[in-house]
This record gives sequence, C-alpha cells and structure tokens, in this order.
Amino acid sequence: MKHRCPICRAPTDSQTHPDFPFCSERCRLLDLGNWASEKYRVSEAAMDEEEEKERGE
Repeated sequence: MKHRCPICRAPTDSQTHPDFPFCSERCRLLDLGNWASEKYRVSEAAMDEEEEKERGE
C-alpha cells in the first residue's frame, strides 16, 4: 500500500520501507526532532470539576 511521508510528502511503501511511515532516515529524524523540541504536543485531557477538587486545584 502506498502512503506519503508526513514530513516531505514523498510516496513511500509500507510493506518494504524500514523507516515507514517516513520515506527516509532523514525525515524520521526530523520528526523525532520536532517532538524533542516540543513542536508537537499531546494535549492533556480536560478534567471535570470533581477531578479538580480531588487533586486540590
């Protein structure tokens, strides 16, 4: 199945490419650098009022 690299959008094959979903080691490392420099973030789930009270916030 053909996919596109999330960094450079080049086509890449999920079955044969060792750096999947990236097209190259360079793109894989660029993505890792984006995570390390906090360009990407996983948002924290919102707490409801009861959870805030339990945590003392």
